[in-house]
Amino acid sequence: MALSGKLSIEVTVQTPAAKYFDLFITQSHKFQNICERILEANLHEGDNWHVPHSVKNWTLLVDGKPIKFKGKIEAIDKENKSIRYNLFDGDISKNYKVFKLFLQVFEKSDGGASAKFTIEYEKINENVEAPYGFMELFDKNAKEFDSHLLKA
Repeated sequence: MALSGKLSIEVTVQTPAAKYFDLFITQSHKFQNICERILEANLHEGDNWHVPHSVKNWTLLVDGKPIKFKGKIEAIDKENKSIRYNLFDGDISKNYKVFKLFLQVFEKSDGGASAKFTIEYEKINENVEAPYGFMELFDKNAKEFDSHLLKA
């Protein structure tokens, strides 16, 4: 059984790609007010939420259980509307040596967008399950972000 893996989910949204991506690079401090499964988010280290290497504390509801961890942006590519995160410590580190989240937002011909969430992970041992619960979380959060942006 492999210890490393990759999971992806792609969600179609009605919000234009640039506006949807902008939410992640300018408004992530509001996520806990937008998505019901984001229970808590606060700045742990650094003075700006939206720059690489600032560390945030997160508590998310995954598979009906609160999961606590730290996370930071590793890279932002505005031209390709992509962002790479490193998630670590807390509940993440209990099960995974590596846990990276990639988001890329693609323009669709109908004016909407497609948001692709990919996790690359390395489990601490073979008894740890792949992080399938995060795929459901990203699907639901993506739709809640879309609803929020369509109202704005």
